[in-house]
Amino acid sequence: MSVHNGGMKNAAALITLTLLVGFARPVMAQDFRSGGKLLLTGGVSSIEGSAGGGLSTWAVIAGGETADGIGVAAHGTAVRTGDFQLTTGGIAVGIFDRVELSYARQAFDTRQVGAALGLGKGFTFDQDIVGVKVRLLGDAIYDQDRWMPQISVGLQYKSNDEPGVVRFVGAKRASDVDYYMSATKLFLSTSVLVSGTVRATRANQFGILGYGGDKSDGYKPEFEGSAAWLATKRLVIGVEGRTKPNRLSFAKEGAAYDVFAAYAFNKSLSITAAYVDLGPIAGFRGQRGTYLSLQTGF
Repeated sequence: MSVHNGGMKNAAALITLTLLVGFARPVMAQDFRSGGKLLLTGGVSSIEGSAGGGLSTWAVIAGGETADGIGVAAHGTAVRTGDFQLTTGGIAVGIFDRVELSYARQAFDTRQVGAALGLGKGFTFDQDIVGVKVRLLGDAIYDQDRWMPQISVGLQYKSNDEPGVVRFVGAKRASDVDYYMSATKLFLSTSVLVSGTVRATRANQFGILGYGGDKSDGYKPEFEGSAAWLATKRLVIGVEGRTKPNRLSFAKEGAAYDVFAAYAFNKSLSITAAYVDLGPIAGFRGQRGTYLSLQTGF
């Protein structure tokens, strides 16, 4: 069983690229973007690559484009808890504020715990996530004269690179598809954004420990919620919560939460920092720590 050590190097490269693109916006982008969205109203990049909060997916479409343009958002993210580290990098493309296509690569480093689990110190699970989201109706920002939120549906195909390990711990498969519906609304009069998502999933720890388990294998609806306050036009402060299935006998799983702040330097570059509580992971309780993400786009 091999130990993968490329996760941190990949994340560092993605974060470097994010910064470079943010400070050197491509001239060609001016030819096909409108960039008409208000700062941060397109969300940030979630750990699975879609536009939203750090933990949750929102109904908004990635990028700064309006219905007349094509936008792009790229991110590099690191989440570090007491025993584990998750790094994610990816890109999302928003097409005419209607369709979002996304890709993310996750690396989950078991650090010292890997040895205790018999995997080896620093053993890393890698996971690829390909997503598509479609806005069905409503506009989260511009429909201020009615209560209708923006509503989107989407799916994410996830593939874990350690099928032998995840099956050994009780998972039924190493790849699967999540389906979700999201509703998001921004109230400009109070500068408050609320979002809720119902996700049909069989993922264990977001898919890091595979899909399905010895306790159950059917799809189960889980909830993702966000509430945020636009303190200024550049700063957003908020909270998130996300429930998760509990399918593996060897490791109880609980809900995840965060308290976050996102700051936009300009339309092309933003940073998000958070305190996260991911609940127990692989039998190790109290997985609380920090979340840091850089995003660039147009």
